Amino acid sequence: MQSILVLNQISPLGLSRLPGELYKVGKDVADPVAILVRSADLHKAAIAPGVLAIARAGAGTNNIPVDAMSARGVPVFNAPGANANAVKELVLAGMLMAARHLAPALRFVDALDPKAADLDAQVEGGKKSFAGSELNGRTLGVIGLGKIGCLVADAGVKLGMQVLGFDPEITVDAAWSLPSQVKRAGSVAEVLKAAHFVTLHVPLVAATRELVNASNLGLVRPDAVLLNFSRDGVVDETAVRNALDGKRLAAYVTDFPGAALLRQPGVIALPHLGASTREAEENCAVMVIDQLRDYLEHGNVVNAVNFPNVSMARESGYRVAIANANVPNMVGQISTAMARAGLNIHTMVNKSRGEMAYTLVDVDSAVSAAVLADIARIQGVLAVRYLPASR
Repeated sequence: MQSILVLNQISPLGLSRLPGELYKVGKDVADPVAILVRSADLHKAAIAPGVLAIARAGAGTNNIPVDAMSARGVPVFNAPGANANAVKELVLAGMLMAARHLAPALRFVDALDPKAADLDAQVEGGKKSFAGSELNGRTLGVIGLGKIGCLVADAGVKLGMQVLGFDPEITVDAAWSLPSQVKRAGSVAEVLKAAHFVTLHVPLVAATRELVNASNLGLVRPDAVLLNFSRDGVVDETAVRNALDGKRLAAYVTDFPGAALLRQPGVIALPHLGASTREAEENCAVMVIDQLRDYLEHGNVVNAVNFPNVSMARESGYRVAIANANVPNMVGQISTAMARAGLNIHTMVNKSRGEMAYTLVDVDSAVSAAVLADIARIQGVLAVRYLPASR
């Protein structure tokens, strides 16, 4: 039986996909082969040497030391798109809150005296301060056209909005899923200039840090609304505050309530609610746990942020999985080590992603510990696992 360490509250529906006869799952298990996590910060944690994989029940992996895990040959799995509908719905709510001034309107009503004799008059007199605009006919700019961005763009079209999208690395699948009405922008600047609402859906990497900043915020319309349900670091919060103070931006809606923006006029800050629905938590847990099991039991890799996707149907009862640096002649050296031991390779798949490569090999007979050790000694090999079918 293998142990899996759980560091956060994970949906019971997802955990139910780990059979009790195969896995011991808990917050205090010894010698875990895998870690299940949501928001727990692993950067300063001591990750046991026996950990073979880390699975994040969500999309972002900023709380996981991915580079350090790559150096150990440990895949880091996530669940891209599993929370997409939940985030899409919250983006729509954010647009409506800003367009109809719902946050100040709610505060106004909450401050009313229910015993006041002129309550109705106060309501009628106060509502003039919260007159807003409709979404229909407005321009929605979507920066980042992954699963969430595509759903937001589609929803905008259905609401009667003009939709402008930008993503220099859009995938073929994402492009096919977009409605034909979505117009392609050539740059972030083009989106910022044209849109009444700009929504960000990009990962936080070096290229996207402060993607919206003091320089390009000068391009936006003074009545524009900026929405950030991506990551706090993709926006320069000081620049946003200055733009709001200078009436060069109408509103900023964010799921990341940083100290620089708390209680600032024009800011609608939510407490990181993007994936906080029962459905999203279940979808993320089920997706990532299925991926984790497939890796632990069969060596297949799907949706690891640091490994290539490699899946191979079993064609024999004896499988070897090898994580290695993406260097020349690695497959040849692995094949030679097996040939020296008299092993016949039935089928093999090798793929790479950046500096990381991964190889699955099915052979026709049992593999000895000596052969595994021989492969492990090859320069550039990071991890070797033997996965007989009876496992």
